[in-house]
Amino acid sequence: MKHIIFWSISYILLLGTIDSLAQSQYSNSFVEDEVSNRMSNQYMPVMGVWVWGEKELRPDGFKELIDQTSKHSPYNLLIPFLRFPDKEVVDDAVYNQVKLAAYYAVKQNIQLVPDLDVRSARRAFQKKYPDELQEMLRLKEVNFSESDSVETLIPSLDLNDHYSGGDITHHIPLSGSLLRVYAYNRSDEGIDPATLRDITADCNLVFATKDSVKVKIPVSRSSAKSRTHACVMVSFTHLYPDIFAPHLMEFQGEIIEQYRDVPVAGICKDEWGFPPYYPRFYKLGTYDFWYSKHRAQAYAEKNRGRDLLADCLLMALGEKGKEAERQMAVNHFMEMARLRNIALEEDFYYTVKDVFGPEAAVTVHSTWWPYPDRCEYKKNGLDWWAAKRDWAQTDEVVPFAVRTALCKKWGSSIWYNMYYKEDMATQVWSSALAGGRINYLPFYSLFSNDLMRAESRIRLLNYISQTPLDCPVAVIFGHACTMNWAGPHYDDVGMELIDSLWHKGYPADLIPTSEIENGSLRVDSTGTIWYGKQSYAAVVLYHPEFEKKSTADFFSMAEKGNTALFRIGDWTRNFDGQQVLGNKLLPESMIVAGNIQETFSKVLNVLEQQNISSQTPATGIIDNQFFKLRDFNHASCSPPTTGFCRLIDGTVIHIAGTNQVSGDTIRSDFKIKDFNVSVDAIGVAAVRLDENGNLNALAAGGLKQLKTGDFEIKLDQRTDLALWINGEGQWQGVVQGENEVVIPEELMQITRNWIRLKAPVPPQKNKVQ
Repeated sequence: MKHIIFWSISYILLLGTIDSLAQSQYSNSFVEDEVSNRMSNQYMPVMGVWVWGEKELRPDGFKELIDQTSKHSPYNLLIPFLRFPDKEVVDDAVYNQVKLAAYYAVKQNIQLVPDLDVRSARRAFQKKYPDELQEMLRLKEVNFSESDSVETLIPSLDLNDHYSGGDITHHIPLSGSLLRVYAYNRSDEGIDPATLRDITADCNLVFATKDSVKVKIPVSRSSAKSRTHACVMVSFTHLYPDIFAPHLMEFQGEIIEQYRDVPVAGICKDEWGFPPYYPRFYKLGTYDFWYSKHRAQAYAEKNRGRDLLADCLLMALGEKGKEAERQMAVNHFMEMARLRNIALEEDFYYTVKDVFGPEAAVTVHSTWWPYPDRCEYKKNGLDWWAAKRDWAQTDEVVPFAVRTALCKKWGSSIWYNMYYKEDMATQVWSSALAGGRINYLPFYSLFSNDLMRAESRIRLLNYISQTPLDCPVAVIFGHACTMNWAGPHYDDVGMELIDSLWHKGYPADLIPTSEIENGSLRVDSTGTIWYGKQSYAAVVLYHPEFEKKSTADFFSMAEKGNTALFRIGDWTRNFDGQQVLGNKLLPESMIVAGNIQETFSKVLNVLEQQNISSQTPATGIIDNQFFKLRDFNHASCSPPTTGFCRLIDGTVIHIAGTNQVSGDTIRSDFKIKDFNVSVDAIGVAAVRLDENGNLNALAAGGLKQLKTGDFEIKLDQRTDLALWINGEGQWQGVVQGENEVVIPEELMQITRNWIRLKAPVPPQKNKVQ
């Protein structure tokens, strides 16, 4: 489990702010006298986002909210978003204020994880590297008429996202230029390559500004004569670092290095990738690519000197007889985007570790568009599973199957989902039922009595959660196939099958085949497929078109294992678009299904045959009801707010938060394997037994009674608590209370090794800013 540590223990000793809770875990002989709102930093933290504005930049402007957080919240980590209209993170004014805030926060037992992404220093990057800015290549096709010339106007786009919202300058276009014009004949089968001509030299550039480029094509007096179409290719340079910029990593590292002497717990990077490209942009009548001379050079080096501009025409419109070549170009172009973004994410991660130490936390999520579709392909190559983080992190309405898969990838016992809408109470309980927590945006959205009570009870699970949600099925989708618009199954990762399984009570992980190639998915000596600590009873290979040999080798190793193998879709071409008998490269034992419903039924049969019991069905829906994201039309299954789930290590968690936001009463008799368990609690009740049926761990809100085997707890007053056997084989526990935290005598008879934890009470609403 990843731990949080303070920036400098010696510094904290100097300030006299030793974390007594962290010390207490090493003692098994006393009750800790000091009471805190916060869990020890040895456990998965409670996190919230602090959006800075002008107020925080004023003298002592940060103190009020830090004071409120310290006195009235359970937060371990606050994540300052540092995005201003007239300042950047490299400016002394911002650096100095963050430093003062971090020192003050440490005194209040709060840790900061600021956002120091290069996108909050775009002007500084532009000034230092003016030739390394991101370009958007826009292709527009025009039909020739019988007139002597044709004119066409191509506008730029105003690109705006969370790093350029409000009064902050958008990712504005700075300049426009004409790159190339092609003339050709085209039919339904694509461009006739025999008629394709570069006519750029014959064209007249009417004007090129940051807002638009206008080109005049003299049809009758150029090599365009006798051609039916032309494609005009223009580029707009934006106020955004080029993803392939040679100095991007160096510049990002300099920002992090600038803050080396600031006592932070880590640094965050939020939704990295190319500039935003929304669904509505696909309807504008142009074909758009992220472009730069640096990317063109990298593309040529990777693809034996191929010209990126020529291939963008091929990828956009296709050429007769070059279908396979087009598919190859798309595969390589998209893979380059994914691998470059992964490299930038990894460089950021390891730079943070180098500067602030190996235990520094790298937050938040890589997910931008909260669904694995074409918008995210264009943003980052759908790199979610490889964008390195310390814990699984997503945001908004990212499907639960992604959240749980990221837990397995990063060895994270729980996942965090950044959330900021009015159904927060629903999400906090639904998330807990799937092994997750909320990263609150803004952090003071937690400042209501009932919601904070819910979070205080749910955080007790962090003391005993060692493994993530048990998902016995994995859907492994063809990464290249889903991103290839020239292929047979574009923009389909298998969410229909995923939702069917979750809705039936069998959580499933969603994983791309690129996790096979990079070695994250593995096959053990028995032929069982694993992802982190998760072994799978069944795996579905979904649309393997364009896969590499590594995929065939992987499944061949699992042919005689304990994981049942299924396939949906044929494998007829390899990554380079060449014909291949891919189906024959896969194991004969792999069950081929004609459709999703057939696969779903056969997977259920396997689970029943292996006596894998279901969990509470995911009957809820997460969609655009609350987010109101423009153009967003996806929905996926989510767990309800009452039910039970099972972690990989066998821990059974009961959740109840449907009627009361603070938690409903749980009175349940259930079995863990063959052992009976009876519990009476509120909101949360989690139990783990050892192989002999003896209690190993317990977490419960408002516990009244627990009985399993010979172990029984009966309390006169309902009590929030967690109890577990520590690494020394001794009982250790936490008792949480709202006012004076008293350890009941019944619990003292189990152990005297208790930590007292205060359930925080929100500040008065009129004091929350």
